[in-house]
Amino acid sequence: MYKNRAIITDHLKDHATIYLFMIILFMTGIVFGAILVNSMSVVQKQDLIFYLERFFGQLHNQQLTENTTILKNSFFYHVKYLLLLFILGLSVIGLPIVWILLFIKGLVVGFSVGFIVNQLGMDGFLLATFSIAPQNILIIPIYIVAGSLAMIFSLKLLGKLFTRKVSQPVFQPFGRYAMIFGFLLILSFAAALLETYVSNEAMTYIVKSFYQ
Repeated sequence: MYKNRAIITDHLKDHATIYLFMIILFMTGIVFGAILVNSMSVVQKQDLIFYLERFFGQLHNQQLTENTTILKNSFFYHVKYLLLLFILGLSVIGLPIVWILLFIKGLVVGFSVGFIVNQLGMDGFLLATFSIAPQNILIIPIYIVAGSLAMIFSLKLLGKLFTRKVSQPVFQPFGRYAMIFGFLLILSFAAALLETYVSNEAMTYIVKSFYQ
């Protein structure tokens, strides 16, 4: 256990700049998402509010999706996202796309929270806190770590191409790379469970309170 802790600590020290870059990139996406809400026209906001109120009406009228369906959809979404980051890390040309994906993820989170709070005020803050935050507390670090690992592995491949070193085999780093992504997939299932049995239930309860 101590050996694994030392390996993780050394890894974080060696690649702290990359992890910091990914965190800043994600936070920048959140800020842009919030700015995007304020830059929307009245008509655009009304259109989104219409769909949001219709969704709330379905929750209030018990037109709910089964938890198993929500769990499956949420988990497979995370699987597709992580596998895409994994594959992009295997190619040098995929590195900019990794950055874009992390930025877009932050943009979506910032826009979603910003729009709900902007339109619903304190009720929107409560809704965002209990229905959006729980799974994102877990899934956001997972995506940041996945994006960072993809960037690290891609840069290592780029370094091998330029230095033309064939003495260092790529299979061992690839094995560690794949193993860590497998662990992140398991963690993403935990995030899907949170979304299904915590966030979804909390959202249903809060939305129903709007109609009382």
